[in-house]
Amino acid sequence: MVTDPIGDLLIRLKNGSQRRHETVTVPASKLKRAILEILKKEGYVETVEDATVEGHPALKVQLRYVGDGQPMITGLERVSKPGRRVYVGSKDIAKVRNGIGMSILSTSKGIMTDQESRRNKLGGEVLCSVW
Repeated sequence: MVTDPIGDLLIRLKNGSQRRHETVTVPASKLKRAILEILKKEGYVETVEDATVEGHPALKVQLRYVGDGQPMITGLERVSKPGRRVYVGSKDIAKVRNGIGMSILSTSKGIMTDQESRRNKLGGEVLCSVW
């Protein structure tokens, strides 16, 4: 049993990109799909597809590499954890790596990036940072 499904997703993506795997399979959920769709939209992963593993729904993620096989995802960090939730207002959203990376937030209007959240003047729970 996984106590932190988002942390599990991030670690699978990080390990897969470090080992230069082409695809990574993760157990499916609506929240994970929303996070992966944002990563796809921002160019960190190629595709997100539905799959089935041993009769359970899963998501098959094709990782993206640039140049001579360098992974697009160089770092991931889980910010808000099950033991310590981190909430911020729209004016308090910090930039990741001076704007090179991005944060993913859970707001009242859904899952969105830090830029979208600032533009819509929405705060929320900071789920993770990607660079």
